[in-house]
Amino acid sequence: MTTERKAILNIDGQAPVEFPIMSPTHGNDCIDIRTLGGKTGLFTYDSGFLSTASCKSKVTFIDGDKGELLYRGYPIEQLAENCNFLEVAYLLKNGELPNASQKSNFEGTIKKHTMVHEQLIKFYSGFRRDAHPMAVMTGVVGALSAFYHDAMDFSDAEHRNVSFNRLVAKMPTIVAMAYKYSTGAPFMYPDNELDYASNFMRMMFGNPCEKYVANPVLARALDIIFTLHADHEQNASTSTVRLAGSSGANPFACIAAGIACLWGPAHGGANEACLQMLEEIGDVSRVGEYIKRAKDKNDSFKLMGFGHRVYKNFDPRAKLMRKVCDDVLQELGLENDRLFKLAKELEKIALEDQYFVEKKLYPNVDFYSGIVQKAIGIPTEMFTCIFALARTVGWMTQWEEMLTDPEYKIGRPRQLYIGAAKRDVVPLAKRA
Repeated sequence: MTTERKAILNIDGQAPVEFPIMSPTHGNDCIDIRTLGGKTGLFTYDSGFLSTASCKSKVTFIDGDKGELLYRGYPIEQLAENCNFLEVAYLLKNGELPNASQKSNFEGTIKKHTMVHEQLIKFYSGFRRDAHPMAVMTGVVGALSAFYHDAMDFSDAEHRNVSFNRLVAKMPTIVAMAYKYSTGAPFMYPDNELDYASNFMRMMFGNPCEKYVANPVLARALDIIFTLHADHEQNASTSTVRLAGSSGANPFACIAAGIACLWGPAHGGANEACLQMLEEIGDVSRVGEYIKRAKDKNDSFKLMGFGHRVYKNFDPRAKLMRKVCDDVLQELGLENDRLFKLAKELEKIALEDQYFVEKKLYPNVDFYSGIVQKAIGIPTEMFTCIFALARTVGWMTQWEEMLTDPEYKIGRPRQLYIGAAKRDVVPLAKRA
């Protein structure tokens, strides 16, 4: 990985210092500055870590300029078209796609863990019914370590496997229970004869009085949403999970930390913010007014669901979700629904208007996934919970990769201190 190439740092008054340059499979070369402090007494300053590689990873690669997303080297488009979510989960964890036997065994293992401890059900009653479900999720997932503490030796591969399987299996159950609790409806136990997405839909929308059969078009749409959100390189929540895990914290605590980070409107809350924006605009007749506001640099209004910090081209996930969106709206006969017509008009303008085209503010995955979830019947406040459900696979994969990296250390970013210089305390009686 380290090449013969060197980066030479020239500092006034000091001899030049050399650092090795590391070359990845894809992406930018990296200057290895781990010895910078020892050699020079200096640190680097990189607010937001925009030019810093915090780890080595084999999991996910993004090329924002090309609009490319790879899981373990496979293009996201091919995975979404040819694989279900649990196949993708297996791939992310193990590095290769499963064969038929491995797929069957893995799905069977996940199904064995879908139930949650019965005592955990009582945990929900400690929350207000009107609490945001992400607040509930953070608390419940963090509490799992109090119920499942039989596999806490994370140097043991089997213990890590058990933790991975438990979290991936139980997240749909926990998310559905958070929704049911908010509505006052009874919890639904998992039905392990169903596939992952259909089982989740049944727990969300079914009731004990009637047989629930998930619409296969909608179940497939949800499965694709899970796949598209399974991992996304070293984003804020993934970095949070890694940082928490670097201290040796248990995976339930690490995933709870990731959920809390994901809740932020600049991260996983973007699809929720997008639907709220559509409700604010209200009608197609007002689109022109809001487009004008979005172009006005003096107006605080922002067009949510357009553009992406990483992708400087079309978000590859958005291309897939656009088709899923059309399929779902057609299946449900919602092509002419007020909110969805509004969304399609916004999409049309953003793809044709020179202002948005020049700035490459294309609709992103959050724009379409929010529309799909609302059409399926998932409340807006649950959108980020769905995101967390899917991203748990990536978080756990990244957590394990970090733990098994021989170079891993507890995370300890440095700082550029700009506070008061050292000073002495003045006795109270002498202070002005």
